Amino acid sequence: MRKAKPKKRILLPDPKFGDTLVTRFVNDLMKAGKKSIAYGIFYDAIDRVGEKMKDADKAPLDIWKKALENITPAIEVKSRRIGGANFQVPTEVRPERKIALSVKNMIKYSRTRNGKSMAEKLAAEIMAAYNEEGGAFKRKEDMHKMAEANKAFAHYRF
Repeated sequence: MRKAKPKKRILLPDPKFGDTLVTRFVNDLMKAGKKSIAYGIFYDAIDRVGEKMKDADKAPLDIWKKALENITPAIEVKSRRIGGANFQVPTEVRPERKIALSVKNMIKYSRTRNGKSMAEKLAAEIMAAYNEEGGAFKRKEDMHKMAEANKAFAHYRF
């Protein structure tokens, strides 16, 4: 590599919960630099989750964290060209990438859901992921199935 690796930026914890993971989620949720709107959407979604899942003896933030954990992939496939043929080689996912993938998938599949507001869609996706269903959880399952189907090429790992 010609250049030095860029320094990791330090994320400040969010104002309400004091959690850096929330800040990271909000940063991915944000569009066109509208961070206050993104925070509003996230906090509204967490409040909705708290209202709808009163019977679960957990705080809404813990439900969100468990939902993220449920959609976090452990293995993914990467394309590798060997001898003129492309193989889907299963590889383990780095810890930072695991978080990035789960956050991005939750946001992506909540945006495609049908509902009135983004907060409503996000709350529905959080509850679906908590219950191990929904688009983001299906995406994780598909990644694992693909890796399982291609485990014969695991020796091509790089």
